[in-house]
Amino acid sequence: MKYISILGSTGSIGRQTLEVVDQFPDVLQVVALAAGRNREKLLEQCLKHKPLLVSLQLEEDAMWLKEKLNKDKVTPEIFYGLDGLIAAATCPEAAVVVTALSGAMGLIPTCSAIKAKKQIALANKETLVAAGQYVSKLAAVNEVQILPVDSEHSAIWQCLNGEKKAALRKIQLTASGGPFRLLNRQELEQVTPEMALRHPNWSMGQKITIDSATLMNKGLEVIEAKWLFNVDYDDINVVVHPQSIIHSMVEFGDGSIIAHLGMPDMRIPIQYALSYPDRWFNRFPKLNLTELNGLTFEAPDTSKFPALALAYAAGKQGGTAPVVLNAANEVAVQAFLAGQIKFMQIPAIVENTLNNHQFLGSPELEEILEIDRWARQEARKFI
Repeated sequence: MKYISILGSTGSIGRQTLEVVDQFPDVLQVVALAAGRNREKLLEQCLKHKPLLVSLQLEEDAMWLKEKLNKDKVTPEIFYGLDGLIAAATCPEAAVVVTALSGAMGLIPTCSAIKAKKQIALANKETLVAAGQYVSKLAAVNEVQILPVDSEHSAIWQCLNGEKKAALRKIQLTASGGPFRLLNRQELEQVTPEMALRHPNWSMGQKITIDSATLMNKGLEVIEAKWLFNVDYDDINVVVHPQSIIHSMVEFGDGSIIAHLGMPDMRIPIQYALSYPDRWFNRFPKLNLTELNGLTFEAPDTSKFPALALAYAAGKQGGTAPVVLNAANEVAVQAFLAGQIKFMQIPAIVENTLNNHQFLGSPELEEILEIDRWARQEARKFI
């Protein structure tokens, strides 16, 4: 039996992780669940999975949950706030921690899980974006595996299995292009949150869906790929593949390209991170090659989607630049969703915040957290 803790259990990745657990009750068991504000959904998950430990963001929601669970004679330990996230991340019974929190809030709990020597199934890309160098060293010191859950990084990981690093020429990171790849600049100025939340291929949370529409999500994935696979930024290429059937490719020095194909279904890479090194048969929909109408590829247009170029530049600069990129983007996306700014102002706010920050080359965790706080305050000045 593999015992797992899920950070962000009521979000899109968290819910899909529990769907995977439901298919394999003989080998997977949930021992800890941590959520944000969705107490009703967490209550439902607790009644079904009966974890030993649960956490919510607010104390009042934790007290509400405790009262509801006591009535049903389900009595896990109940926590709240950052202490609750850390408790779930370091739950003694858990062997694997699925980090499915949205944004930089995943950094401290993920580091706590690594220090507790938990295997990490990483769905929180912002952790490696903001603190890739620090987290990578921490994982190495504690001999902890970080297994990617993002479909693109899982695809790269699987394509590299059994291959020698010296043979690698380039990573080809695929992007759907989002819902607006065919719009011109003038049309992009008129994009609303409702339009941006309608992703053509994937079912995801709000923040990552907006990031997909701006191509910032792909930029964050470029930075994440650098740390997951220890490659140079010049060896990571983004290619737009609107069908989202090829989840990424690896190109080798002899000219061979190995591609990973599958349905656009996050449960597949989630399952592989939990089953690794084994593969388990499941009942999820399978890809039928004869039903495909073609696979197409194109270069991303960074003049219309400058967020991708900003991410490459921040990644190459290193140090605190990716911290600022990520924090400013989170603030700008929240403002866009709230109707406070226009769609094309998102990358502009990120760029302005980057231009104003005091660069540090090798920040420690406390410095990363301080720069993150500064960047959020600075970004709000442009809203």
